[in-house]
Amino acid sequence: MTAPGRVPGGLGGFAYTAADEEKRRGVRRMKTTATALLLLVALVYVLATWAKNAGVGGWPGYVAAAAEAGMVGALADWFAVTALFRRPLGLPIPHTAIIPTKKDQLGASLGSFVGENFLSGDVVRDRIHALGVGARLGTWLAEPAHADRVTAELATALRGALTVLRDSDVQAVVGEAITRRADAAEVGPGIGKMLEKVVSDGGHRKVVDLVCTRAHDWLVLHGDSVMDAVQGGAPGWTPRFVDKRIGERVYKELLRFVTEMRDMPGHPARGSIDRFLTDFAADLQTDTETRARVERLKSEILGRGEVQDVIASAWAGVRTMIITAAEDERSELRLRARASLISLGRRLATDERLQAKLEGWLEDAAVYVVTTYRTEITSLISDTVAGWDADQTSRKIEANIGRDLQFIRINGTVVGALAGLAIYTVSHALGG
Repeated sequence: MTAPGRVPGGLGGFAYTAADEEKRRGVRRMKTTATALLLLVALVYVLATWAKNAGVGGWPGYVAAAAEAGMVGALADWFAVTALFRRPLGLPIPHTAIIPTKKDQLGASLGSFVGENFLSGDVVRDRIHALGVGARLGTWLAEPAHADRVTAELATALRGALTVLRDSDVQAVVGEAITRRADAAEVGPGIGKMLEKVVSDGGHRKVVDLVCTRAHDWLVLHGDSVMDAVQGGAPGWTPRFVDKRIGERVYKELLRFVTEMRDMPGHPARGSIDRFLTDFAADLQTDTETRARVERLKSEILGRGEVQDVIASAWAGVRTMIITAAEDERSELRLRARASLISLGRRLATDERLQAKLEGWLEDAAVYVVTTYRTEITSLISDTVAGWDADQTSRKIEANIGRDLQFIRINGTVVGALAGLAIYTVSHALGG
């Protein structure tokens, strides 16, 4: 079923509404008025002509001439107005029913007119420049209430976007992006530079201190285990008491070594660690074989399923954190966004350079759109008009402008009568 007043098919969903019908009743009233005036003029003409033929002198001639010209003007304007929407008296007179028969051409002409006069680059650029968008937007955005509104709308849009996105799709994209980026970038030189900086600043010494302290504490607590391990590795033919003495000796030397490393910042072993780390940092940056080994290790780590699962699952945590922050009006995210919007608004309201930059972006974007897609925009007009039903279009246009057109008929009657009276008066004066 088709809704009342709606044309089936076609583009644009053209509808003849109840408001149009109300306007159409107003048009009918004006038609009645214009027609009544025509009939009145005709009656005046008949009566004036009768009086003139009856021998009444003077005024009947003037009145008859005015009434005759008024009828001609009224009929001419009636024909012109009617010819826009239908064929007068149903006669197939050329160049009548212009709107129903020329609807498609009118739509194409309207589209071309809009494209040439409204969608040119210069017109769009001048119009946007005249609006002063930068200053207006800055003043509006600097108001806290407006910044709150924009922040709330952005939060709603963000929540909506995150709700629509499927976690599996995002996780796959994020995992692939991180893996691809990590594969493409060589990490060896970067790690080498960082390690070189750490060693030169002495940042590694705290780590060495921690390791030495933990090793010392472990040895103190597990001395028996160390001695048992040494004794267990001795040859079977050695006496047990010898193995025990060797184990005790090894444990004491090891404990002494670790204690000295812990307590002596200048211990030779610490220097050896410094030199090792310095050489390793240099190899990471310059040695081809070392860099290749690091890359192979990186690929092996990234290729492990556990690592890929961690990368993929990171999205779930980020998503939850963002949604929670977006929903909370007092969250740091929304407060910072609000403060940034207010700050941006104040800068826009006062900084002419920033205003010019923003307006330049808008102008360039608008000009690009209208110049690139002008044909598509104007075709929207022509295709929409082409899709309208001819009779419905005629009725709708007549309902909206017909009342003013009926005033043309009334004016034509009055102007015609005055012109006829003037012509008759001049002719009578010259002839008399």
